[in-house]
Amino acid sequence: MKKLWLITLLTLCLSFRGNSQDFQEILESEIQENMPGISFSILSEDGKISWSGAAGVIDLETKKSLSSEHSFRIASVTKTFVAASILRLMEMDSLQLEDLLADHISEEHTKILSEDYPMDQITIRQVLRHAAGFFDHTHAPEFFDTILQNPKHEWTRTEQIKMGIEKGEPIGPPGQQFSYSDTGYILLGEIIEKYTRKDLDEGIKELVGLEKLQLFRTDFERKDPITDSLRIHQYLQGMDTYGFSPTMDYYGGGGFLSTTAELTAFFKALFNNQIFENPETLEIMLEPVEYEKPAAMDYQMGMYRVKINGMMAYTHTGFWGSQVLYIPEKDLYMAANYSQVWRGSAVAPVFSKILDAL
Repeated sequence: MKKLWLITLLTLCLSFRGNSQDFQEILESEIQENMPGISFSILSEDGKISWSGAAGVIDLETKKSLSSEHSFRIASVTKTFVAASILRLMEMDSLQLEDLLADHISEEHTKILSEDYPMDQITIRQVLRHAAGFFDHTHAPEFFDTILQNPKHEWTRTEQIKMGIEKGEPIGPPGQQFSYSDTGYILLGEIIEKYTRKDLDEGIKELVGLEKLQLFRTDFERKDPITDSLRIHQYLQGMDTYGFSPTMDYYGGGGFLSTTAELTAFFKALFNNQIFENPETLEIMLEPVEYEKPAAMDYQMGMYRVKINGMMAYTHTGFWGSQVLYIPEKDLYMAANYSQVWRGSAVAPVFSKILDAL
């Protein structure tokens, strides 16, 4: 019996070693002239698969090797953390999802938004689902014009809210359509700061327990010198954006730095009810939404559903090239970060290749 157990264990080890080699080769194959680096992690529910790797370089100038320990701007993947934090506030009775947004943000911001929006109708649930009808301030041409002309410009939440009002029109009535909006999530970020009485970095960490999960490299930029020092260069159409002020994407729509290993660990904790006190809260977060007009994304709260290799997965992507997903059918968690965003698909190409290798 002991001999049989040893043979089985050896077979599993050799099998995974082979997979590890395949995984690394896949990462190497993703490196191209316009794609200088990639990080990747995979984690199975039972723990039998747990691997992180990287290929390419930190930046095109020094060409130092990239490792899986390096951090990167996760951009909109931050929204999953924000949504989970708002749901934690619901569990703590600080708010209810049917509450009016206006009851939980500043009078100044409510007044600004009231110029275009019926603030007596917009609920927190609608904002979580991108169904409030908010124009996305990042879609205003002036937003990226400002960034490109002055990359170090220090944005404020109020400035971004005003831009959304001045440069765009409401998408439609609250609750009647899906329209992805960073503006909505920076308002949710304000709520987190209000009730934790801390900045967004500390507020989210307190509410979802990142330190208890030992996720020490998931930090808002400028908050942890070690995480900052590990940040890689990320590119936009060949342009190095390393010097862009993080305040362009800092108030809830984005803001976190992380690693692929920590993103998979967070998703695993989320789907294993280690974030919420009540299992029903995760069900609320994942509740499907339907609109009269089909939505461009199958978005719930802080994440959305996609198909990969014929299987349904929960996911979120980030503007610069990051993505994390969970495949219930396989009980697999995966995260990837490309140094420059991939094109042509809703799912990072590396995920399908890794699944094929498995």
